[in-house]
Amino acid sequence: TVPVIFTKTTTAVTGPASDLHLDFGLTTQYDWEVELGIVIGKGGKNIPGERAFEHIFGYTVINDVSARDIQNSHGGQFFRGKSLDDTCPMGPWIVTADEIADPHALALRCKVNGVLKQESTTADFIFNIPAMIEWLSKGMTLIPGDVISTGTPSGVGFARTPPEFLKAGDVVSCEIDGIGRIENKILAA
Repeated sequence: TVPVIFTKTTTAVTGPASDLHLDFGLTTQYDWEVELGIVIGKGGKNIPGERAFEHIFGYTVINDVSARDIQNSHGGQFFRGKSLDDTCPMGPWIVTADEIADPHALALRCKVNGVLKQESTTADFIFNIPAMIEWLSKGMTLIPGDVISTGTPSGVGFARTPPEFLKAGDVVSCEIDGIGRIENKILAA
């Protein structure tokens, strides 16, 4: 009934072509999640949905790599399982809002080792972008440079039968039409 919201540490963020140094001694349940990133350009608090697009600077590609066992072991608090170092590659750049005619009509895909794992469109968001910004800004100020990751489509590893997780040597590619593609190799930390 309301968007799921969690924060991430800045040390999770890494580059669009960076190797991801993951600690497999901590967990072996690293999962992929291609997501549209919304970059805030104009700050605001209690932003009404009909004014949400006035606050968007642009869009980027995010892979919200998640440690599923850690994420699920904290009673619904996703922070730790979504904030490990090197678990949020993004880029390859920010496409300004004026360059995206309809951010609710973008195709997105994720491949692991060249195998398609996720393919969908932003038209399938549970909550549209104005609803996300309106909800997130209630009682909380969004500032320029904030990045909102919008959620992922089906095809993530933990929901597969049998479940699949990333391992050292894997290459993950996340792409959104009109924005670009990021590709990251998984290495053991």
